[in-house]
Amino acid sequence: MLSNGSTEEGKTMESKAGEKEDEVLDQRQQPCPPLSKNAQKKLLKQQRYEAKKAEKKALLKEQKKREGERKRKEWEEKLAGATEEEKQQLIESRKCLRKERMDQRSEEKGKKMQRLTKAKEIGQNLVIDLEFDHLMNSSELHSLVQQIMYCYAVNGRCSCPAHLWLTGCQGEMQDQLQRLPGFDKWIIEKENRPYIEAFQDQKEHLIYLTADSETTLDVLDPKHIYIIGGLVDRNRWKGLTMRKAEDQGIQTAKLPIGTFLKMSSSQVLTVNQVVEILLKYLETGDWRTSFFQVIPQRKRCEGDKDIEGEEETEEEDDRGIKIHDIEQEEDTEEEDDRGIKIHDIEREEDTEEKDDHEFKRRCIGS
Repeated sequence: MLSNGSTEEGKTMESKAGEKEDEVLDQRQQPCPPLSKNAQKKLLKQQRYEAKKAEKKALLKEQKKREGERKRKEWEEKLAGATEEEKQQLIESRKCLRKERMDQRSEEKGKKMQRLTKAKEIGQNLVIDLEFDHLMNSSELHSLVQQIMYCYAVNGRCSCPAHLWLTGCQGEMQDQLQRLPGFDKWIIEKENRPYIEAFQDQKEHLIYLTADSETTLDVLDPKHIYIIGGLVDRNRWKGLTMRKAEDQGIQTAKLPIGTFLKMSSSQVLTVNQVVEILLKYLETGDWRTSFFQVIPQRKRCEGDKDIEGEEETEEEDDRGIKIHDIEQEEDTEEEDDRGIKIHDIEREEDTEEKDDHEFKRRCIGS
């Protein structure tokens, strides 16, 4: 039989849980703040930019397809005009070239895994806070998933990678991430709990990065854990991350953007841009270089141009920041050149051997 004290304690816990559920429900039911005229113009401009980018991406995809078909046709014509001995030499040469590429990819993948494993032990901790999924629609959630994918890919390529965390990963956000190819194999911390619980013993080391903070970040401290708000909101929820950090009693800071360049609009950046800036700083120790290499020219004022990084930045901007799978980009281009579209890279070697066997069978039989 429970004592009165235990009964009252249980009621108190149930009451607190109920209050928390009501608070979350209120946030979900709360209508989105109306956009100002200025915000509507920016949104329209962003939509036009996205449409143009999608059109350009489709055009590039079609060009790659045509190029792949052209090269495949050239290969078949070359085989048709060769003797049996020449055919065998061509096929063996092609097979050796593919094996070299596979060996190179395997070596690069091994080095990347070593860097990420080392970062897990001694690297800078960067947290992406995913507790805002109830404030985003399906399109915005999808956009955030693409940004997270980009973050992981860029971090893997970095010579001095950080250790990435995804906290508060639940619901629709978790479902979308689980659908990503290879997500289960990512060397990244996946936490269902909020960061405030995951790092409850290191609360004094938590720093929420927000453009609304009055504190400017001068250097990255390895002891600190930097939090980035995982929110795609088109400026609907201004000051949200700042209020959250203040309510939780943790430190805040903003990137020193204003010290080195002028933004054409607000200093709010996408999640992947913030992560990439921090990674560039870990590599170079230079904020100016990091900003100019990452922030697109369209977000900067005309006077703030950096000739050294401008070409690279514009190329990244043209390709689009939201890339479906940056880690497989080089593989995809090479596969397009061969006219072979392989969806499972782990089985690529077997597929290529079968392809070579098929070519050999056709050639010998002809």
